[in-house]
Amino acid sequence: MIRFLDLQAVYRQDQSAYDAAYRRVMDSGRWILGPELEAFEAEFAAFGGRRHAIGVGNGLDALALALQVAGIGPGDEVLVPAHTFIASWLAVRLVGAVPRPVEPAPGLYNIDAAGVEAALTSRTRAVMPVHLYGAPADPAAIRRLCEERGLLLLEDAAQAHGTRHRGEPTGGFGRLAAYSFYPGKNLGAFGDAGAVVTDDDALAAALRNRRNYGSAVRYQHDSEGVNSRLDELQAAFLRVRLARLPAHNELRCAQAARYAVRLAAAPDLALPAIPEGDEPVWHLFVVRHPRRDALREALAAQGIETLIHYPKPVYRFPPFAQHATAGRSASDELCDEVLSLPIGPHLGLDEIDRVADAVSAFCEGRPR
Repeated sequence: MIRFLDLQAVYRQDQSAYDAAYRRVMDSGRWILGPELEAFEAEFAAFGGRRHAIGVGNGLDALALALQVAGIGPGDEVLVPAHTFIASWLAVRLVGAVPRPVEPAPGLYNIDAAGVEAALTSRTRAVMPVHLYGAPADPAAIRRLCEERGLLLLEDAAQAHGTRHRGEPTGGFGRLAAYSFYPGKNLGAFGDAGAVVTDDDALAAALRNRRNYGSAVRYQHDSEGVNSRLDELQAAFLRVRLARLPAHNELRCAQAARYAVRLAAAPDLALPAIPEGDEPVWHLFVVRHPRRDALREALAAQGIETLIHYPKPVYRFPPFAQHATAGRSASDELCDEVLSLPIGPHLGLDEIDRVADAVSAFCEGRPR
């Protein structure tokens, strides 16, 4: 069987390092806001070329806390992709702001500056592009637009650990960027975890206070806060995975290149486009096919796991139905056709070839 994701295999690849990290924390007697978190924050900030990284409980908290400290709140409008995971929208709602959908750019999965500009209104205060599937969402052009209009740019980089655009790391274009370290991410913990990165000293200090009950000093609470702290054990595990991340990203790129070559001639199959200057890290390898469900069933019959990212635009779920567009949208069309093929450090190129063979056979109508 070819698993879509196998975290046990990832653990086994570096088991001694993870076990040593566990023992370090257990021996330290520090479980929260200790040296492992401080070290991970410094290492992750350096990895992305930012001054500060602030570890928090999960990716949703990272987005919501970033919006809060930047002053986004009730009545403000935040532009978000229609085609994304629901957390991007929930974060906007959590701070009392209003999400406004932006459809993906033609031929792409991400939004672009033209789509953002078309969606602007007099109430828009922030733009939250998602670097979906590990590919940049037109960050340089969106940054220019936000600077011209005086808008906050908050990058949702939950799927883009190490992605670059024209040589510059994503997560470095906005005033803030939010990351998730959900276990399946390129940089994943063994539980929930997240972080916000920024070059702004004041925002970094506000984030550190807010994640810890509004406190920088025990029992002194200078602002309203929450409990959202990346714990020592997950920080220690993340340090192991961060050291391996460049190699794992290179492997994903090799796997994606193999898929691209092997599937280039498959009838009716659309491969992910790569705009000039983009350097994806292939968190997901997402194809499109008009008979997606039949393709998925054919692959499952051969022991190949796939997933759908995502089955509906966010505005097709009841909590956000008031934001739905009339008729069928570009996001509706994507959601009917997208299929995520297996990719990641648990796989070898021989397994990528097996998946590609099965996909090609289905597209060409050949029996397997």
